[in-house]
Amino acid sequence: MRPALLVDVDGPLNPYAAKPHRRPQGYRTHRLLTPRWEAAERRRLTAWGRPDQPVKPLRIWLNPDHGPALAALPFDLVWATTWEEEANAFITPLLGLPVLPFIPWPSPRPDTEGGVFWKTPEIVAWARGRAFAWVDDEITDADRAWVKARHGGPALLCRVDPRTGLTADDFAALREWAAGRD
Repeated sequence: MRPALLVDVDGPLNPYAAKPHRRPQGYRTHRLLTPRWEAAERRRLTAWGRPDQPVKPLRIWLNPDHGPALAALPFDLVWATTWEEEANAFITPLLGLPVLPFIPWPSPRPDTEGGVFWKTPEIVAWARGRAFAWVDDEITDADRAWVKARHGGPALLCRVDPRTGLTADDFAALREWAAGRD
């Protein structure tokens, strides 16, 4: 069985922390009004006393080369993003990817200790010992230690800088890790 590549959207694919008015080279701007974003923004506007104000779409940057690059990796791709099923409706068409399985997150988000990212225990539970690589902008050494102590299979946790998104070095590290498993 091929390892899974668990992909977060915001950070790895959408370098949201880049300079606000200067998207990184190779990226295109998209304005998306997803149901989840619209609901969250509607709650915010209502709390501010402006319930009739229109909701502005979410601005994201995506690099169209990332879709083919991800598809070419020797992994089974899986969304590991708070976008959940909306990643298939809004992100996959823009990147030319097929519909992907996604990890559903609990609500509310569980508390974790010791600086472990709330997604980490959920990912290990989802993987059930299966080899996986995970790209996310919130991975820390605490997450790596937690996975090493509790996951029964190989795992690569790859922190991606949310100012740059996935880079050629990240893709090379993923290919090298997968090749080392053969």
